[in-house]
This record gives sequence, structure tokens and C-alpha cells, in this order.
Amino acid sequence: MRATGLAPSPLFLILVAATVASGALAALAIGAARTAGIVLLILGGWAVALCLHEFGHALTAYRGGDRSVRAKGYLTLDIRRYTDPVMSLLLPLALLALGGIPLPGGAVWINRAALRSRAVASAVSLAGPLTNLALGAALTAVVGTSRLPEGLAAGLSCLALVQVFAFVLNILPVPGLDGFGVLEPYLPAQARRFAGTFGWYAPLLLFVLIIGVPAVGNALFGASFAVFAALGGDREAAIAGFQELLFWR
Repeated sequence: MRATGLAPSPLFLILVAATVASGALAALAIGAARTAGIVLLILGGWAVALCLHEFGHALTAYRGGDRSVRAKGYLTLDIRRYTDPVMSLLLPLALLALGGIPLPGGAVWINRAALRSRAVASAVSLAGPLTNLALGAALTAVVGTSRLPEGLAAGLSCLALVQVFAFVLNILPVPGLDGFGVLEPYLPAQARRFAGTFGWYAPLLLFVLIIGVPAVGNALFGASFAVFAALGGDREAAIAGFQELLFWR
């Protein structure tokens, strides 16, 4: 945080501590308590990742010329700064818990006019998905290089796969997703305005397609597993973690 001169929000630190405690429960408990630990580890880890994803956007924007992100509190990792309590926090967490799909959550409002160039604007959009990919790589490295208890390995592997899936999903060139944001600075103004009318609805439509059209869901999950495997992820452990996350099925 030295680049911004700001310390992480206490709420973010509490969220991290709660996620670590859930990991300890997943590692040490048995039966239903272990399942609870795995579920809380994945959901808490996703909330932490949401903060880091949005912080990645904000920090890139800050370095690219938009100083307003500091005044808005985006550089503090405070989850309240990135979310609408229902639409961008509770809904994505519910969709992850119910369907195993990490629908994009929080948002930061960037003053695009303050950014130095179109390349910087693209980098701001790309920073979030790359943060998820980096988190997925780090988690797979921890699992792959450590002798972890089965429950903790399953939870961390599932969380890593969720990060990879978030990267694959977010990088799609769909209005409202970061992949479209990477391309948007280079599109004609008319195309940008047209896409803007679908910004809030396109991700939800994509979610419906993932759930309702098996070919779409299979393609995205297949791509995610391919990237996960390329990072050295443990497929069996990730699937075990997903089974625990979706224990109610």
C-alpha cells in the first residue's frame, strides 16, 4: 500500500481473518463442521477476491491519471466502497453458493476522461481479471507445494478454480464485463453508446445462458478447467471442494 499511502480497511482485515479462520475449520474439523469450514472459506475468499479485483481496477486508474479513486475510498480495500449490498454482494455470493458460478460483483466508478490514454483505459479494465488469475495461480501453488489437510486442500482448490472461472467469465467481450471494457476505448462512440444500454443486463443474460444452455456452461467450465490445469491446479481436489460448496444438492 506504500504507493497510495493508505492502509487496508479494518473491515477488509476482519474479512481476511474470518476467511483464514474458516480455512482452519476446514483443515481441522470433520463431518458437517468441515463442510461449513469449506463453504465459508470459499465464500469468504470470494469476498476477499472481490475487494482485490476492484482494488486492481482502482490502483491502475490511480496510476493512470484518475486521482478521484483515492477520495472515493477505492484504495482502502473496504468492501463497502465497491458494492451495493444486494446487487453486487449478496446476489453474487448467493449465485456462487447455489450454482457455483462467480457472477461479477462489485464496481468502481472510474473517471475515464482523466486517464492518460486509451491503452491506460484498457489496462484499468484488464487489471481486475488479471488479479483473479493471479490469485488462482497463487492458490494452486500453495496447494501444489504444501502437504495440506484434505478439507483445506479441497477448499483452496475450489477457490482457485472459482478465481480462474471469474477470469474466464470477466474476460469475455460482453457489455458490462471487463473484457468489453478492454475493447471499449477503441470502439466508435455509437458502438459504445449502444453497448452501454445493455451494460446492466448482459451479464445477467449470460448467467441465464450458462444455466439454461448446457453448451454455453460446458464451454466456459471447460475453458476454466483448461486454464486451471495449465496453472497446475488439482482437478480432483477442486471438484471435491465444489461438492462441499454445493452440499445441499
